[in-house]
Amino acid sequence: MKIAIGADHAGFEYKELLKSYLTDYEVKDFGTYSSQSVDYPDFAHPVASAVESGEYTFGILVCGSANGVAITANKHQQIRAAICWLNELAALARQHNNANVLCIPARFVSEDLAKEMATTFINTPFEGGRHGVRVGKMSC
Repeated sequence: MKIAIGADHAGFEYKELLKSYLTDYEVKDFGTYSSQSVDYPDFAHPVASAVESGEYTFGILVCGSANGVAITANKHQQIRAAICWLNELAALARQHNNANVLCIPARFVSEDLAKEMATTFINTPFEGGRHGVRVGKMSC
């Protein structure tokens, strides 16, 4: 499984942590590569494009609140980016929404919770059924 990962300066440390944690997967780092201030769209768009193209199964984006990266990623037609701050939300985003990009708010979750949510998100299947019908209605 291939995972695209990216972050802005506020999410840089968590991105590095997750890269080290997700050793069972092929992970490509789309930046940023330091904690110096940057613009989150510069990293959210490439991650979203990589997932949208099908080259990567999932994306993980990290910024301070996760709002900026989620809004940016969701501009891509085939992306369903979900902000998660509880493990249960990571599971539901996959089960009910077939989310393909996990957005983590680094300033509001612990490192352990970020790792737990990444694992849950990657390993939770989409339930389909009535949820599939709903997801099918999301595209503009």
